[in-house]
Amino acid sequence: MALARRLWQLQAVGGVAATVVYALFPSSSIGTTAFVLLGVATVSACFGGPRHWGAEPPAAWLLMGASALLFLVGVLIRPAVTDQPMPLPLLADAASFSGYLLLGAFLVVLLRARQGLDRHAVLDGLMVALSAGMTSTLLLAAPAAGVPGRSGVVAAIQGTYPLLDVLVLMLVVNLSFTAKTWPASLVAVLGTMAMMLIGDTVYAVAGASGHIYASPLLNVPFLLAYTALGVAALHPSVLEMSRADRPPVQAWSWPRLALIVPALTMPFVLLAAEARNDWRQGLIAVVGLLVVALLLARAIAAVRAHVAAQLRSEHQAMHDPLTGMPNRKSITSKIERLVRAIDPAGPDRVWVYMLDLDGFKWVNDSWGHDTGDQLVIDVGRRLRTTVPARIPLGRVGGDEFLMVYVGEKPDALRLVEDIRTCFARPFPVINHEVVISASIGLAHAGGDPVGAPVIAEALMRDADTAMYRAKAEGPGRSIIFDTSMHAQVRERIELEVALRVALTEEQLHVAYQPIVRLDTGLPVGAEALVRWEHPERGTIPPMTFIPIAEDAGLIGSIGAWVRKEALRQLGVWRSEGTVGDDFYLSINVSPRQLTDADLPLIVSGEMMRYGVPPRCVALEMTESVMVDGSSLTARVLFELRELGVKLLVDDFGTGFSALGYLRRFPVTGVKIDRSFVIGLGINVEDDEIVRAVVAMSTALGLSVIAEGVETTLQRDALGAVGVVNGQGWLWGKAVPAPEFAERWRVTKPDRTGLVSGA
Repeated sequence: MALARRLWQLQAVGGVAATVVYALFPSSSIGTTAFVLLGVATVSACFGGPRHWGAEPPAAWLLMGASALLFLVGVLIRPAVTDQPMPLPLLADAASFSGYLLLGAFLVVLLRARQGLDRHAVLDGLMVALSAGMTSTLLLAAPAAGVPGRSGVVAAIQGTYPLLDVLVLMLVVNLSFTAKTWPASLVAVLGTMAMMLIGDTVYAVAGASGHIYASPLLNVPFLLAYTALGVAALHPSVLEMSRADRPPVQAWSWPRLALIVPALTMPFVLLAAEARNDWRQGLIAVVGLLVVALLLARAIAAVRAHVAAQLRSEHQAMHDPLTGMPNRKSITSKIERLVRAIDPAGPDRVWVYMLDLDGFKWVNDSWGHDTGDQLVIDVGRRLRTTVPARIPLGRVGGDEFLMVYVGEKPDALRLVEDIRTCFARPFPVINHEVVISASIGLAHAGGDPVGAPVIAEALMRDADTAMYRAKAEGPGRSIIFDTSMHAQVRERIELEVALRVALTEEQLHVAYQPIVRLDTGLPVGAEALVRWEHPERGTIPPMTFIPIAEDAGLIGSIGAWVRKEALRQLGVWRSEGTVGDDFYLSINVSPRQLTDADLPLIVSGEMMRYGVPPRCVALEMTESVMVDGSSLTARVLFELRELGVKLLVDDFGTGFSALGYLRRFPVTGVKIDRSFVIGLGINVEDDEIVRAVVAMSTALGLSVIAEGVETTLQRDALGAVGVVNGQGWLWGKAVPAPEFAERWRVTKPDRTGLVSGA
């Protein structure tokens, strides 16, 4: 690969060297050999280079390689056949003419691949081509065709070469107009065409003076053309040759004007210089009129393109690029118009619906964002076919849609049911069918011609608030906004700010709840639980601030702080002899923490720092970690287990509880959720569920801990089905570290199994 990237440099150096050798020895076998070697290397580069780099379309470079080969043949045989009787001199011209045709085909294929056949570029190219064609006809083609004693065929051929160059020039001009930035291969191709144009012009000048072949030195530009062509084919940027890279509107830039302005002025310069009143003046006048007509057409096309671009820009500013539906800005303006239009005293209200897809993240995570985008498009189409066309509907977020309806409450609620029908049928996703729902928030207001902008923003904000409340209550729910939700939103925002302060001002602390053996009542470990004592609000329960921490992205910082504090405390207890050598701490980890590839290394360092062996650490996770876990999460779990720490599934039985997940991940134990423990000894179904969990865990070699044990009846029922360890208020709630140490430092079991301090 390194050699392939350097071949274009070898081509450049070798081409320049071959050109120098040919210029020094133009009529010798040394010069001819240098020319042939360069030509063969260039043709090989055209056939092999683009194919190696995977350039598209491959047919273009095959045409270019064949064209280079024919040009090489024409140049090499021309000295030998020029003075031969007819039709031998035509062999060189046949090869060169065929090369021109293939060269034109190469440029056309390349332009099509680059989407470069733009009408503005074509008009500009025609102006340049007409002016150049007229100039070459008057100065080169006509004199070459009118040389005395030259046969008609030769005269026609010599007069046609300049016109072929003009056609190639038009294609090259179009090619140069297709790029905003020019890769090395494109620059080299343009250099090739420039050298060919120079070489053909020199030959045309010689032909106008009556010479078909004057000197081998006239071939020097063609050697440079071969050098540049080989560089273009071998350079890695040949991949970019077929990629469209042009502005949406073909502007009259300075490089473009540098070509167009001479083309516009040339007819008038020649008309002023031409003294003979014959067909030449007529040709100049006709070409001048055509160039002016093309300029006028180009100006009209530019104005139309600008208007179209402006309309396209305005449409993009008001519509979602993925679905083509109105965006938030467009919907907002429609809400304002509707608020202004309805009668404030009438029964009608402006209703705003905010829809958010339930489970959309799961689709994105499972099948990728492209599939998620397609699902959003399908949902938008289904909504549009279900909802009446008069109702504004748009996409305002990743998986959020917004609708506006004017009417009374019963009709507005019926529309909610119509929306739900969109999600009654599954959506096709890859080779599967996915059933999703939408959480819907509604907000409404009366008419107000003065305050319409403020009302529109308030309606969307309130509908968004109601949607989040609906989402919190479960998928597929719908809720109408009421003013009490504002207070709840403000409360949540204030708690988030206070929680950030609590992290920096040490308002959080860790409490420890014992995990005991059911038969002895002695603690085998404890769970470390975070607690928040606000200086003004008092105790804020975890069920209130943990969800806020998760939504605000603070759960990782809180989890890391709890883990370090718990390990530090366990290290102190072990060094003081407060706990036994096998006593362990159970610490909760969030799904977000388990996506940190460095977590095993961090935990290992913390255990070493505080002198805690891995067997004395258990990390608790929810079942959702295993269900939604990525390959990174799985790798983190396996690395944590390799350290020697325990991995426990918390609240087992409330989630997916699939046996396959327990076998797939390195779990060491489960904690039976308290909802199944409450009914033990009373509810036969709960007894059977716990019995099944214990049997399954025993078969898999997993430990079992029962949470929420509050009565001796529950303790005895758990012991009867084989549960060894339990946790709950029967042995005490979570308490600060000093109180935990005082309670459990010296212990003895009593007849009930409870443990009291000495």
